[in-house]
Amino acid sequence: MSDGPAGRRGPWGPGDPKGVPGESWGSVRPFSIKTKLGALVVASVLITTGLSMIAVQTKTEIRFITVFSMIATLLITQFVAHSLTAPLDEMNAVARSISHGDYTRRVRENRRDELGDLAETINRMADDLEAQEQQRKELVANVSHELRTPIAGLRAVLENIVDGVSPADPETMRTALKQTERLGRLVETLLDLSRLDNGVVPLKKRRFEVWPYLSGVLKEANMVASARAGLSSGSGSHTRTDVHLHLDVTPPELTAHADPERIHQVVANLIDNAVKHSPPHGRVTVKARRGPLPESLELEVLDEGPGIPRSEWHRVFERFNRGNITRPHGPGSDGGTGLGLAIARWAVDLHGGGIGVAESERGCRILVTLPGLPSLPS
Repeated sequence: MSDGPAGRRGPWGPGDPKGVPGESWGSVRPFSIKTKLGALVVASVLITTGLSMIAVQTKTEIRFITVFSMIATLLITQFVAHSLTAPLDEMNAVARSISHGDYTRRVRENRRDELGDLAETINRMADDLEAQEQQRKELVANVSHELRTPIAGLRAVLENIVDGVSPADPETMRTALKQTERLGRLVETLLDLSRLDNGVVPLKKRRFEVWPYLSGVLKEANMVASARAGLSSGSGSHTRTDVHLHLDVTPPELTAHADPERIHQVVANLIDNAVKHSPPHGRVTVKARRGPLPESLELEVLDEGPGIPRSEWHRVFERFNRGNITRPHGPGSDGGTGLGLAIARWAVDLHGGGIGVAESERGCRILVTLPGLPSLPS
């Protein structure tokens, strides 16, 4: 919400270039505090003058007129003072609640004077603080969601080595190292998120081959699913290891220009969401095609689940939203926290791309477009 000249009108009119209230008669509002105080003075003078004229005509003693004039003036002053101090008491109570962390209270905006402007400002401040608090909570949830996968994979690898299930050969240790490196990159991402308030989030774009890159993402997804299954087997819960992941890249030598770490977040979260909603022994397909611009990319993730109702398409990527389909098809699986698709949209938005639900004959189809390199002027 903009609070500049185009967003809302302050106590000065458009004819006041310096924005200083009271510089011209056109800037005085009929219900402003200045007008009310001026009306109070005028009313007091008129009452005193009228009573004095009545006293002269009726030959009433001046002391009675003085008493009546003072009483009338005090009553009017009390009325005006109450109309000014009552909203200030309400604003004070709301401001005290905000200072104690309660951002739900608001000031009634039923005035057309400076106090009404102050009430609007306080309410806007409460809205901003409430939004920031919600963003802080969402950030903690996002971090927990992103750190869970590499931690689970690393723990599974190390437990297999300790239990003697897997030997500590170079291949196994390389897998553990890969998860550790991913944890390090996620910690660096947290540092990058601190720059979101300033609108500055670094993207480390580079050219990469799509087939080996996506093949590694799918291989890691399979490994993590197996690791989660091993960790949860003792607790009686289940995870999805029955869903087949299929990769389709055309042409095979396809390349793209983007931030591989951010795109990893996108594909991994889309696959995780598709697997949860796939039927038993279902199939999740990841497709990659060349986009219209140089090094641009179009990604599709398709599953064979029940799909998403069209009425829910616009809410799919909202944080904590899990739509009407809250029960995944996998045995014992939960619906997650509703953050995966929100994280995917955030990463795609950083690239200036687009993500959304597309038409599909069966299941759900998520389409991602990445712009690649900007087109050169001819």
